[in-house]
Amino acid sequence: MKRRIIQTSDGSTTIQIEDWDECYHSKHGAIQEAKHVFIKNGLALFPNQKVSILEIGFGTGLNAFITFLEAKKQNQSINYVGVEAYPISVSELKGMNYVEELGALEYEAVFEKIHHKEWEQPNWLTADFCLTKRQQFFEAIDDVEQYDLIYFDAFGYRVQPELWSTAIFQKMFTALKNKGVLVTYAARGVVKRSMIEVGFKVEKLAGPPGKREMFRATKLIP
Repeated sequence: MKRRIIQTSDGSTTIQIEDWDECYHSKHGAIQEAKHVFIKNGLALFPNQKVSILEIGFGTGLNAFITFLEAKKQNQSINYVGVEAYPISVSELKGMNYVEELGALEYEAVFEKIHHKEWEQPNWLTADFCLTKRQQFFEAIDDVEQYDLIYFDAFGYRVQPELWSTAIFQKMFTALKNKGVLVTYAARGVVKRSMIEVGFKVEKLAGPPGKREMFRATKLIP
């Protein structure tokens, strides 16, 4: 499928899959979406803690890089696992302008490490941030009670409904520790029903720019 780099409304770039009219991040602002969905409504719930994160859809590395930057502010130590079936190309990586748009030139080397470190093994980017990238289909995930937080950033239900199934959310529920949280930009009723079916408590929150609502799901076992 043909892919091209586009600029989103906040000036940051993303990748668009033209055949699907689907983007890796919101057209209304890639950085704004990441900060609102995954940081404000996810990472910020765990200040001054060690946090284990699973990202579903590693993609451009934007969420990982913003997590690195925000964790430094919130005094967090991060174990970050990013799952991606189809890693982006070197040329696509060069088209991403996140370092500049985030005003993070001093951490440009960290963004480069995020993409160039080897897959399938832990990589310590700094003393407080460990990144493991796994090239894996989501249905093959079999982690058990490993994570405090899941960033669920798969392609949308419109184009890949199978990634939002009850079976996938069962895997997410199993992968989370008790009281763990899953955050996603999605807010479809069918997605909420699948989350509830596997045991999540689901909250509907205000969405990022260009989207009215989003979901946060919590694993609560008595």
